[in-house]
Amino acid sequence: MADVNLSASIRSEFGKGAARRLRREEKIPAVIYGHGEDPVHVALPSYDMMMALKTPNVLIHLDVEGKKQLVIPKAVQREAIRGFLVHADLLIVRKGEKVNVDVPIHVEGELAPGQNLLEHVLNALPVEAEATHIPESVTVSVEGLDAGDSVTAGQIKLPKGTSLAVEEDDVVIQVLAAQAEEPEPEEETEAAEEAPSEVAPE
Repeated sequence: MADVNLSASIRSEFGKGAARRLRREEKIPAVIYGHGEDPVHVALPSYDMMMALKTPNVLIHLDVEGKKQLVIPKAVQREAIRGFLVHADLLIVRKGEKVNVDVPIHVEGELAPGQNLLEHVLNALPVEAEATHIPESVTVSVEGLDAGDSVTAGQIKLPKGTSLAVEEDDVVIQVLAAQAEEPEPEEETEAAEEAPSEVAPE
């Protein structure tokens, strides 16, 4: 699991105007919460946070004006069109404690020959893991799977110390048979071409 170091500053201004000023300073607003502590509103460096988020469930060693906090991102808002960061929610964690997170699913292998389609019922696997040992991803093999086959949560191998946060029989990935397009009936097409067009009476 990757971890990064970031610095943050306490913010006391709120609203759209304050958010715009932060963006001009290449910072984003964020809130830190958890463990019964009062939420703390901070400003984070936009670029550093964007790079940190390239790792799912990244563990962040946060320095808030001298106070050290261990956090993970729980929710991130992005601008709809350009995709830049708008806001982040950061959850305080402790070493050794368990947290519920969604872990990306990495698929490997080739399906059985044929026009089969792979459907991701879940794009990420909900798991419970130690806050300082969250897996970056889990791997699912679809080698040789044919139409009608599926992979359930219980069939996925998890790292030591990680457990499922969903039912074992929940379907994660399934294989579907490709649906062929139905051709138009030839007889109806030919009949339509041969039928005389109606002429409106004068």
